[in-house]
Amino acid sequence: MGTNLMNDNHLHVRCMAHIMNLVVQDDLKESSVSIEHVRHAVRYVRQSPARLKRWNSTYLMLRKAVEFESVFSHYASSEIGVRHYLEHSYIEVEIPTGELLSGDWENVKRITKFLEIFYILTLKISGSRYVTSNIYFLEICVVAVYLKQLIANEDTVLSEMAKKMKEKFNKYWGDPRKMNKIIFILCILDPRYKLESVGYALVKMFGEDLGATIQAEVKKYMTSLFSEYVKSSSKGVVLASSSDCSSLDTSTSGLSDSQVSTQNTGLLESLLQDIKKYKSESGGVDTKTELDKYFGEETEDDTKEFDVLLWWKLNSTRFPVLAEMAHDVLAVPVSSVASEYLASDGKDPSVIDV
Repeated sequence: MGTNLMNDNHLHVRCMAHIMNLVVQDDLKESSVSIEHVRHAVRYVRQSPARLKRWNSTYLMLRKAVEFESVFSHYASSEIGVRHYLEHSYIEVEIPTGELLSGDWENVKRITKFLEIFYILTLKISGSRYVTSNIYFLEICVVAVYLKQLIANEDTVLSEMAKKMKEKFNKYWGDPRKMNKIIFILCILDPRYKLESVGYALVKMFGEDLGATIQAEVKKYMTSLFSEYVKSSSKGVVLASSSDCSSLDTSTSGLSDSQVSTQNTGLLESLLQDIKKYKSESGGVDTKTELDKYFGEETEDDTKEFDVLLWWKLNSTRFPVLAEMAHDVLAVPVSSVASEYLASDGKDPSVIDV
């Protein structure tokens, strides 16, 4: 993509995996004593150092511990060593870990279920062998709706966790006017979603009025970006078209009236085709038809096997400019880490330079 398109407004996209790490990890630091009870019990059994600082590691540890709840409970009640360890280990200075109780397991089960959606999300958007940028905004919307539901939950532990996470979430994605519009374009260029899905998600996140306003701004931005691609792809085309017109054989000597008429018709058709091509590729009225046609067609079925890049490859003859635009835009990375390295320790920058 030309680096100067749209005044470079689209060149910085925040790393979704990094932000989700900040949203979840900071809250887990102070969310539940029960997590620390289980963590210390697991640490004793594994005799492992205190190195599990990433929230996804905490989630995987809790999920596995819950599977062996009865084993841990029996071991903690029968093994004097683990009881002594828990009594003399500390969550923080002067705050002992204490005995692992049945209530701790209930809390951990709820929290593990709560964290599952964030774990699945970070796996999806951190994949390195398939396109992830097209689902970026919709996944943000899923998290926003999920946190909103949990804040209203009667479970006070989960409600408080959700409130704290929502505050951090809003720092990055709470104001749509501060969000890079390219993340909306990414979703629109997925023929399963297009503009309608983006509009619906905006309304779910920000309400009817603001959602509709942002949707209109997004459509305007996409039209402008499309126009930039039209101009960029038309370089050299006008001269080629003019050359084609000037090289046409207009000689009519030795031809009958009917032959001249037939030749003129052919010349006219050729000229009209050149005019149409010129208008389409140089920013004329016809440039709207390609984008409007894409918006006007039905969305594709949302199947697991759907390949967005393959779709644009197969439809590039119908949407040549949009296909070029999709080729560039869908390559935008939404995570700076692969799945196996997701949820960093907070030191990595959250901004990706595309």
